Amino acid sequence: MRVSPAPLRLSRSPALLALALPLAVVALAFSDETLDKVPKSEGYCSRILRAQGTRREGYTEFSLRVEGDPEFYKPGTSYRVTLSAATPSYFRGFTLIALKEHREGDKEEDHAGTFQIIDEEETQFMSNCPVAVTESTPRRRTRIQVFWVAPPAGTGCVILKASIVQKRIIYFQDEGSLTKKLCEQDSMFDGVTDKPILDCCACGTAKYRLTFYGNWSEKTHPKDYPRRANHWSAIIGGSHSKNYVLWEYGGYASEGVKQVAELGSPVKMEEEIRQQSDEVLTVIKAKAQWPAWQPLNVRAAPSAEFSVDRTRHLMSFLTMMGPSPDWNVGLSAEDLCTKECGWVQKLVQDLIPWDAGTDSGVTYESPNRPTIPQEKIRPLTSLDHPQSPFYDPEGGSITQVARVVIERIARKGEQCNIVPDNVDDIVADLAPEEKDEDDTPETCIYSNWSPWSACSSSTCDKGKRMRQRMLKAQLDLSVPCPDTQDFQPCMGPGCSDEDGSTCTMSEWITWSPCSISCGMGMRSRERYVKQFPEDGSVCTLPTEETEKCTVNEECSSSSCLMTEWGEWDECSATCGMGMKKRHRMVKMSPADGSMCKAETSQTEKCMMPECHTIPCLLSPWSEWSDCSVTCGKGMRTRQRMLKSLAELGDCNEELEQVEKCMLPECPTDCELTEWSQWSECNKSCGKGHMIRTRMIQMEPQFGGAPCPETVQRKKCRLRKCRNPSIQKLRWREARESRRSEQMREESDGEQFPGCRMRPWTAWSECTKLCGGGIQERYMTVKKRFKSSQFTSCKDKKEIRACNVHPC
Repeated sequence: MRVSPAPLRLSRSPALLALALPLAVVALAFSDETLDKVPKSEGYCSRILRAQGTRREGYTEFSLRVEGDPEFYKPGTSYRVTLSAATPSYFRGFTLIALKEHREGDKEEDHAGTFQIIDEEETQFMSNCPVAVTESTPRRRTRIQVFWVAPPAGTGCVILKASIVQKRIIYFQDEGSLTKKLCEQDSMFDGVTDKPILDCCACGTAKYRLTFYGNWSEKTHPKDYPRRANHWSAIIGGSHSKNYVLWEYGGYASEGVKQVAELGSPVKMEEEIRQQSDEVLTVIKAKAQWPAWQPLNVRAAPSAEFSVDRTRHLMSFLTMMGPSPDWNVGLSAEDLCTKECGWVQKLVQDLIPWDAGTDSGVTYESPNRPTIPQEKIRPLTSLDHPQSPFYDPEGGSITQVARVVIERIARKGEQCNIVPDNVDDIVADLAPEEKDEDDTPETCIYSNWSPWSACSSSTCDKGKRMRQRMLKAQLDLSVPCPDTQDFQPCMGPGCSDEDGSTCTMSEWITWSPCSISCGMGMRSRERYVKQFPEDGSVCTLPTEETEKCTVNEECSSSSCLMTEWGEWDECSATCGMGMKKRHRMVKMSPADGSMCKAETSQTEKCMMPECHTIPCLLSPWSEWSDCSVTCGKGMRTRQRMLKSLAELGDCNEELEQVEKCMLPECPTDCELTEWSQWSECNKSCGKGHMIRTRMIQMEPQFGGAPCPETVQRKKCRLRKCRNPSIQKLRWREARESRRSEQMREESDGEQFPGCRMRPWTAWSECTKLCGGGIQERYMTVKKRFKSSQFTSCKDKKEIRACNVHPC
C-alpha cells in the first residue's frame, strides 16, 4: 500500500526542494506555477510540497553512504554520512533526514539522532525543519558530508533518507541507493565494530601516492592555537587485507596507536604493522611537518607511495596533531578496489581530528592525564567540553584540519576492469616524467647558475645536488620571479644512470622519533626501491638504517620530557653564508614543578654555493620533439635560446637537452631456422613421399607476423615394383633381423616368466659413513609380454649392509 507523502516546502530557492517521504522513487518537473496550484498543509516540518510524478525504478546515479557501511548503529556513536553523485552526474540541492522506522516525519518525535555540520559553506540545517540538513547555496556539486549522532538505546531501527535536486528535476527515494536502514546493535555485540568489507575482484596491482595537506593553523582554528612547536607527526600506516585492523572508530587503540596519538612516535606502530607481514603489502611512512601549516610554495606537502593487490586492497594511516592530548587524523580501512573490478583513480578526503581514548586532556597543551579505563576511539565534536579549542555552543561543525589526496600513479600486471578506464595507465606508466618547463619571465634578470654542489649520495644510491642563482633585477614588480634554486638527481662517483644493473632508490624518509622518552634509545629511517635493475639482478642496497639517539640524558624528577627536534629550516641566505634554525617543544614539565631548562630552539650557520653576479637570460624551453622511434626506446630533444646581450658576459647554461622516451613495444615477427634437407623417400619402389622441417626460434610478440608452416611434404616416384618375390625376400630379412635383435636384448637382462628385465643398477652410496648403513640397487622391467599371466613381472629391489665398522 502506498503512503501519501508528507507536506513539502521549498527553502531559499526555487531550485531547492525540501523533504519528501513517499515509499517509492518519484521524479517530477516543477515550476513556479505548479507551486501555486499545489495545496499546502501544516506540520512539524510544515508546508512541504505534495506532488505526483513518474515512478523511476533502479535509479543509481546518486547514493547515500554511511562510513564503514554498517548494518547496525551503536547508540550515541557518531557516523560520517556521505551523499554523492556518480561521474558525470551532479546535484544542485538536497535534503537529508533520519526517521524512526514506520514514521512519516511530521512530528518531532518521529526523528532519530542528530546531525552535525562539517562544512558550513556546503550544508546547513533547514530553517523551517531544523532536524533536516540541506545545502547552504544551490550550485553544482558531486558530494556532501555530515556527521550523524545515533539516538539513545531503545530507539529501534532508523531510516536515513535523501532527496536530490538536479536541474529542474527532483528525485525522491524511499528505498534503494538514497535510503539507508540502520538498526540498533544488540548489547551482546557491544564493542564490536560492524564494518563488512567486500572481497576484491580486481587483477594485477596498483601503485598510489598519498599526499597530506595540513590545514590546521591559527587562521582556521584560532582558539588557544599553540603558536610554538605546532606540527604534524610522521605519517605511519599500511596497505593491508581485511583480516588486519590498524585502527577504527569504535575500537580500542593499540599500544602503537597510543604512542602515535600521545607522543607522535611511529616506531611501535611500525613494529605492529611489520609483525602482520602476511596481511600487509606496503608500510606507508612520510616525514613530519614543522610547523603544522606552510604554503605549498615554501615546502612540499608530505607524501608517500604504496601498492595494493587483490588481497591487500585496504589502506589505513594516522598522524598526530602536535601538541595535543591524544588527537590524530587519518583514514581507516579505505577500500581502493572498485565494484567494477578496477582500482580507484583518485580519492580526496577532508579530515577532522579524532580522540584515541587514552588521554583525558581537553586542550592542545593539557597536562598528561591517562584515561583509565581506556575509552574507544571516536571523532571529536564541537560539544565535547567548553574548554576544547573546537567547542561551539550551537553544536556546529568542526572545521576540517587536513586533507588527504590519494592518486593512482601506476598499474602493473593484467587488468580486468569490467568498465575500462578512460586513460591507458599501462602505457602511461612506461612514459618518463617530463620536467617542468622553464617559465622564467623576461623581466627577471638573474646571475649565472652557480656550479653544482657535491652529490648528497656518495654511493650508487640516488641523491640530489643543488645549484643557485641570484636575482639581479626585477623589471616588472607585478610579475613574480621563479625560484633561485635548482635541484638535480645524481649518484656517487663511478656510478652511471646508464648502468642497467643499478637500483633506483627513493630518498631516505625522515628519522623516526627516539624509541624512548628519556636516556639512550634507537631510531630508524627507511627507503624503498623505486625501480629494479633492467638486467633483472637483485637490489642489494640497504633499505633501512638504525642509529642510537639520546633524549634527556639525565632523567630525574627535574627533567623535562621534550619532543624530538624538528627539521632544520631553510638557510636564511640563498648564496654564501647564512643561518638556519630548528625547534622542539616541552611535552611534559618536570614532575617537581621546577622550570624546564632545556633549550627549545637551536641555531647554526649554513653555507650555500658562492654568489655569482653574471646575468644570463634564456628563452623558455621548446616543446619536446617527437620520439626518435615509432616503437620501443628512443630519444627526444628540446632547445632554448640565449637572449642575454653579449656585453653581459658569457652564459654557460645548456641550450639543448636530450632524454630517453618509451613508446609501446615494437612488434616482433616469428623467427624460424632454415629448412632441413629433404628426407629419403619412404618407399623403395612405386609412389611415396619425403619431408623437410624447420624449427621456431622466436614466437611472435606485440602483434608481430605469425609463424608459417614448419613441415613440408612432397611426392617421390621410384621405379615400379615389378618382382613380388624380391619384396617377400626383404620382408623375410627384416623379420629375421628383428628376431635376432630380440634375442640380443633378452641376453642383456635377467629373465623372469612373462617379462624381460634390465640389468641391475650400481649399488647406491652408503647412507652412513660408519656405524652401519644400507645400500640399494634396482632391476626394472624392460618389456612385459602380452601373453604373460604371471604376476612376478615387476621391478626388483635389493638392500645390503655397509660401513658396519664402529664410528
